[in-house]
Amino acid sequence: MRVLGFDPGTIRMGYGVVDFDRRPQADDYGVVALPKTMPIEQRLYQMYTHVLNMISIFQPDVIAVEEPFVGKGERRFAGAALAVGQAQAVVLIGAAGQGVPLFRYSPALVKSSVADYGAATKEQMQRSVTVTLGLKETPESDAADALSVCLCHLSQCQASSALDREILPGSER
Repeated sequence: MRVLGFDPGTIRMGYGVVDFDRRPQADDYGVVALPKTMPIEQRLYQMYTHVLNMISIFQPDVIAVEEPFVGKGERRFAGAALAVGQAQAVVLIGAAGQGVPLFRYSPALVKSSVADYGAATKEQMQRSVTVTLGLKETPESDAADALSVCLCHLSQCQASSALDREILPGSER
């Protein structure tokens, strides 16, 4: 299985590609960065073209993306969450347009799947990704977040597969 993961943003969007056979392996990762001075509609269009190019190049089986997060009573972050939501929509539209199945994950689920702690710091996530994927260098934070989304998807698939194999008491084998 090949997962293309995104940590959406309108200025910096992290991406990662993880292949899974016997163990997860990073195929590629990085950050698409655009100038803050570029109008938002231009940045969103540029991000969209990057998403389409990545789908074309990497031919993923699925796409996984992190959901925006705003804590209770944190109105000051509402603008940032809206911008992340716009960047997430770019990924959703790209996946839908290319017919690639898409999965969305909350930041807490991503963190608990990768670092075993739903409130892990950026540094803890970077270390966990580096060790899990056997990387020689620590990826930038946004790229590590995208790789974490890929690993979260693989973890969710494994959990779902294990549940599918479980035989309920009293059922026939």
